[in-house]
Amino acid sequence: MTVLVTGGAGFVGSNLALMFKRDHADRRVVALDNLRRRGSELALPRLRAGGVEFQHGDIRNPEDLAEVGAFDLLLECSAEPSVHAGYDGSPDYLIHTNLVGTKNCLEAARRHRADTVFLSTSRVYPIDPLRALALETEGARLVPKRGAKHLHGFSAAGVSTDFTLAGHRSLYGATKLCSEHLIEEYAAAYGMRAVVNRCGVLTGPWQMGKVDQGFIVLWASRHLFGKPLAYMGFGGHGHQVRDLLHVADLYDLLRVQVRDIDSHRGQVYNVGGGLGCSVSLAELTAMCAARTGDVSPKIASDPNTRAADIPYYVTDNALVTARTGWAPRRTVDDILDDVFQWLRDHRAALEPILA
Repeated sequence: MTVLVTGGAGFVGSNLALMFKRDHADRRVVALDNLRRRGSELALPRLRAGGVEFQHGDIRNPEDLAEVGAFDLLLECSAEPSVHAGYDGSPDYLIHTNLVGTKNCLEAARRHRADTVFLSTSRVYPIDPLRALALETEGARLVPKRGAKHLHGFSAAGVSTDFTLAGHRSLYGATKLCSEHLIEEYAAAYGMRAVVNRCGVLTGPWQMGKVDQGFIVLWASRHLFGKPLAYMGFGGHGHQVRDLLHVADLYDLLRVQVRDIDSHRGQVYNVGGGLGCSVSLAELTAMCAARTGDVSPKIASDPNTRAADIPYYVTDNALVTARTGWAPRRTVDDILDDVFQWLRDHRAALEPILA
């Protein structure tokens, strides 16, 4: 069996490729990546040591996918992952990678009759309804307002797949939602077995965090390396909340889905850390400071909210848990412990990139 992991030198792709190869030594696992993102080159020795075959290629080019040869399972992890992509210039790379690239991947999967797991995003849900959620401040975070009548698909447990898809969602979110529609059509037209996971904030070691993507690693590295940070948007208080999913927890789910793909074909799941693994920026600051000994880190404040930012997103995992029995096991503390250990172990290589 051959497993093709697109975006295979990226944070998610490389980790999934290595974990699949670890647990299935008899499988050929191929990681395809264009190495565009700085830091992705650090994945190459890890992939080699783990027995994963690396192929330099770009999903925008069908011929690069053809060079892989036949494969049985596609893990589609490739993406321009920034929700702010295209706002300050051309959206060409975003659209060609996240939408045209998905079409090319689906064509390759169709030719080889391969099963597909597509990593989508919580950002398919539109911005204005998420900003209209009834929230209040409790301690150092926002929480759903008690007694309020909430929008359909939203509860104290978070956002479910019943939440509205009507409205704008960012160019990034639009490309991922369009890709979901393409997958649905390919499944109907060609009998493709595919499952879609709308992931919340994925994180863990080997993520090259930036302001617009990978904020957990960004926050941890800036604390450890003594670099500036800022609470941006929604008054500049740092009370906005997201839930976190360790990449190893995602892998645990994919194992269940791949093992019984017929039971999950055509399904769209919200997949995240849930309420129990959620954190505000202000809470994250305190947790990072405790790990670096900085009792009073200086965090700037910018009250201006950027176009694609949202104040609160927590994943309601009820559907995927009911269908698979899966639930995330790692906590925010577990995630930060892993990230800080990784940062300290590889500081010489990581500080020039992350700082």
